[in-house]
Amino acid sequence: MTTPENSLLGKAVPYVDQYDAALLYPIARIAKREEIGLNINEGATLPFLGADLWTAYELSWLNARGKPQVALAHITVPCETPNIVESKSFKLYLNSFNNTKFADAAEVQARIRADISEAVWRGSDKTGTVGVKLIGPELFDREPIHELDGLNLDRLEVECTQYTPAPELLTAAFDEQPVSEVLTSNLLKSNCLVTGQPDWASVQISYSGPQIEQEGLLQYIVSFRNHNEFHEQCVERIFMDVWTRCKPAKLTVYARYTRRGGLDINPWRTSHPQALPANVRTARQ
Repeated sequence: MTTPENSLLGKAVPYVDQYDAALLYPIARIAKREEIGLNINEGATLPFLGADLWTAYELSWLNARGKPQVALAHITVPCETPNIVESKSFKLYLNSFNNTKFADAAEVQARIRADISEAVWRGSDKTGTVGVKLIGPELFDREPIHELDGLNLDRLEVECTQYTPAPELLTAAFDEQPVSEVLTSNLLKSNCLVTGQPDWASVQISYSGPQIEQEGLLQYIVSFRNHNEFHEQCVERIFMDVWTRCKPAKLTVYARYTRRGGLDINPWRTSHPQALPANVRTARQ
């Protein structure tokens, strides 16, 4: 059974250096979505669109002559997939390329696309394809660093006393004219669902609707500090809490988590169709 507890997280494992797609460990999204009030089993439509934007910094393989090759990889997993891929299994999977020969980068790209697509759609009667882009060393110096755009909530001097998610802190000015704002914070921290290890992130909340009370929003973001949940699940929880409590007409939540094991995961959820954000890392990533 593919549950977080049965994954390789927090366990000593041998590192396989020959290609092995079986190392990928999918975990169903449904249980955590039901926790936040999404009755997917009943055929309900998700109240958001989006994707999980992964960056793999430690990708290497051998060319036909046995010479090591390196690249960065951007992987885009649609949020409508029934599964996520547990990150340690993703790391082990990528490590399995290390001593495996491939004809060229295109073969590596196609292999990653096929394997991740199978894992995230496993068990579903639907299929789809993830996005995979490889960036070779000749383009490394074109990879930018940029912080999330928006008004930074961290400027506010607030008292913080709650360190598990407290949606009751969220309020909005329902009796005033609606606004459009982009708000950011570098103070999002949660913990791995299995190991309890800290996960650090910056978050951007873009919305149109009743003006959200900023001090309460910052206190709410801080309230995730001792919360154990995967990155994708935290962002969906934030989206649903803001959507339910503050009732915006439009809402987008985007978090960029610092890398662990050579991988960063950057979930993006939005209430309305729009282009994906550029997968540009922040300074801490």
